[in-house]
Amino acid sequence: MIVAFVTKGIADLSEGAGKLLGITVAIAYCSTLIAGSLSYTMANVVFDNFITPELVEKIQAASEKTIAPLFEIPLGAIIDVTAALVLAFMMGLCVSILRQKGSGEGFYKLINEFNEIIVMVLSGVIIPLLPFFIMGNFANMSYSGSVFAILSIFWKIFLCIIVLHVIYISLMFIVSCSYAGKNPFKSLRKALPAYLTAIGTQSSAATIPVNVECNRRIGVTKQIRDFVIPLCATVHLPGSMITLTACIYTLLEMYGLDHSFGLIIKFIAILGVAMVAAPGAPGGAVMSALPFLPFVGVASDSPMATILISLYLTQDSFGTAANVTGDNAISIAVEKIYYKHIVKRPIPEENFDDEQALI
Repeated sequence: MIVAFVTKGIADLSEGAGKLLGITVAIAYCSTLIAGSLSYTMANVVFDNFITPELVEKIQAASEKTIAPLFEIPLGAIIDVTAALVLAFMMGLCVSILRQKGSGEGFYKLINEFNEIIVMVLSGVIIPLLPFFIMGNFANMSYSGSVFAILSIFWKIFLCIIVLHVIYISLMFIVSCSYAGKNPFKSLRKALPAYLTAIGTQSSAATIPVNVECNRRIGVTKQIRDFVIPLCATVHLPGSMITLTACIYTLLEMYGLDHSFGLIIKFIAILGVAMVAAPGAPGGAVMSALPFLPFVGVASDSPMATILISLYLTQDSFGTAANVTGDNAISIAVEKIYYKHIVKRPIPEENFDDEQALI
């Protein structure tokens, strides 16, 4: 899906593909760093009122409750997210350049047909099955009871994290829409279906088709939304960064370890790059973070890491929802930058039917 959408999105850019790619990735990375810094500030100011050493044993007990599936189908990914992203960048940029030189149409046709195949699979199979997948996720959480045990202990902390998600995403829409001349609250309302879908799927990648449609309803042109939304699903993770930073701060505070801003900001900067491998599976962000836990003094195979996973997974749905909603704000700003500063022409008019149902 990432190869199909991102490659075609870049290849469709007739001008400034490299510049637009650089601008989008830079904005996404800065947004992720800002989100992590705000999360640390909130945790440093508020969390000390909630965290006590006695919570460690309770969280450990809750994290031991698991449920195993009746059977599993050993279907691994053909290519991992990071490799798919690099491949999409390479093919998309090269095809875009070739098309400007009058060639590359054969390969572009192949990319376009591959994109149509993926859209057909998504709209005909994946999207209709999403409600059952969401039902399974919530049934699993209800049966194990671990989520509710953790929530009963840390509900104040989790509430702070969700509030920061909402505040940060709202600020993103206010800034981007003010720059682009759109109504931020109307645009945010049109992005809500993607937010709700991501809460159930816990996957930025699985929410791409719904988010692309939300972006269409906001009024972003096709070549920009088909490029920015799939790309940002893999590189823009502010919600996950907010959740992960807050959980790590909680863990370090509980165990009395160093949690200074100088230490955490280095960890945030590394995660901003490492988490591009996160989309596609619930809990991908925290699993991507495990190899880097020694940077903050935590062994990746220690009981502290198990507690971190439990804390994060409880909030993963809301972090993912914040990620995909924020992607719409970035696309609004990128569209304005592209047409105003790169190609230097007015944004083309498209027929945006606000009443058309989502895919």
